[in-house]
Amino acid sequence: MPVNRGYEVEIGDWPDDYSCTGVLYTFTKALARPIKPLGEWNTLEITLDGPHTVVFLNGVKVTDFKEGDPVPAKPAGSIDPDRGPRQNTGYIGLQNHPGDPVYFKEVSLTPL
Repeated sequence: MPVNRGYEVEIGDWPDDYSCTGVLYTFTKALARPIKPLGEWNTLEITLDGPHTVVFLNGVKVTDFKEGDPVPAKPAGSIDPDRGPRQNTGYIGLQNHPGDPVYFKEVSLTPL
């Protein structure tokens, strides 16, 4: 449910430019792929300003998305997030999936 009401900033580094670290999962194509090698810490800086989301990975802009920008269609029968507008307020979650462990450190929120 959360990915259908909000956006997921991907932390996994999948081969597809629409599902790699720092993109809005299946919504935005990576502007760059500056991920560090496995085992090194990566830094994500995510700015949410109403309908505008900007993501920097290790100091390099990966995503710059405004609500209403064109996105790829959701493939028929897929479990990808639903398309359509999102609210400007809501919850913030940290991604997890079964499998390899993921660690977070120095998570903080700063009002604009």
